[in-house]
Amino acid sequence: MKIFIHTMYFLPEFGSAPILMNELAEGLADGGHEVEVVTTLPRAPRSRDYAGRFLCREPRSGFVARRVLTNSTHHHFGRLAAWSIYTLYTFLHLAKVRRGDAVFLRLPPLQLGVTGILARYLRGARVMLNVQDIHPDLSIESGLLRNRLAIKAALAFERWIYRHHKTIVVISEGFKKNLIAKGVPAAKIMVLPNWVDTDFLLPLPKANPVSEKLGLARKFVMMYSGTISISSYATLVRILDAAALIKDDPDIRIAIVGEGFKAADLKAEAARRDLPNVVFLPFQPYANLPRLLAAADALLVPLDKEKSLLSVPSKLYNFMAAGRPVFGLAHRDSEVFQIIEGAGCGRCAPPDDPAEIAAEIRRMKGDAAGLEAMGARGRAYALEHVSRGAVVAAFEKLMSEMP
Repeated sequence: MKIFIHTMYFLPEFGSAPILMNELAEGLADGGHEVEVVTTLPRAPRSRDYAGRFLCREPRSGFVARRVLTNSTHHHFGRLAAWSIYTLYTFLHLAKVRRGDAVFLRLPPLQLGVTGILARYLRGARVMLNVQDIHPDLSIESGLLRNRLAIKAALAFERWIYRHHKTIVVISEGFKKNLIAKGVPAAKIMVLPNWVDTDFLLPLPKANPVSEKLGLARKFVMMYSGTISISSYATLVRILDAAALIKDDPDIRIAIVGEGFKAADLKAEAARRDLPNVVFLPFQPYANLPRLLAAADALLVPLDKEKSLLSVPSKLYNFMAAGRPVFGLAHRDSEVFQIIEGAGCGRCAPPDDPAEIAAEIRRMKGDAAGLEAMGARGRAYALEHVSRGAVVAAFEKLMSEMP
């Protein structure tokens, strides 16, 4: 089977999306399929090896990646421009698609759904939408989209996209409920979580070369590792509120590891508050990720109320696979809360309650034995439910069977 994977985010860029899409491509190629990834040239600071290129064909491990240059601004209008440039490139790339080929589209951007419609109706391809974020909901909730007419148009565009696709894969039951409420037939929707490479993400000792280098080996470390985006920013600010309440404890460190659209704003806010217990660190090389996560005594999954009712971020499963307890900032009726409580792999606090967040951090610090047991239970859950092999095999099966 010839499979085209469309994703804006791909290695060597950092983040969960590039890693997951690379693993999907490798897994499908290992299964004997001809795989081509349609993606972008890496943005700064990962762009050094691609300087001066506009288009690029790149042989990788068992498959080929085709890349196009987009702009790298973090401004939301710049992101919209980048999404549009990439989507136009995917239109041109459809010339390579033949009848019966499988086309996989990772959303966002929502505009990529147009590529799927063209692939289905003009090229006779079998198309799968993989929905990782619900747009335009996220733009509306974050305040980026405020004009009533623009919101109405965006929601109509979303309905049109889903109406013309037969196979839609979402990452959580919350996403499925959202789409059903918008009129998408349940029969079209399959829930497949983002997976974890449990052979790579292993439980490791806290004292290791990475934790020593970063100065975390002898502190109680509550760590966030991920993109600092619009969707995570508001809850990370609540973490700063909580950090202010516990800055009298010199043994606690809140480590925020990551980059993204809102990173500069979050750093400025932490500096304004003068929080000596908060440290910002850049993304570490991917090979160091297991040791980085091992440097934490607990790992943060911050979600605002609306997001926690919809999504299960892939970092939750990564943290569980690493054998570290999870501290979920999620409401009781969210899927994240239910997974953490059901697996017994951590604790939760309301994302809008800094006092409770601070109190929970203190409680976790004083419960070393409990944290160790939580980490072990999280590891066991990840092995059973979200291993890379099991989920990639499910994708492969669905691709072979989709109309």
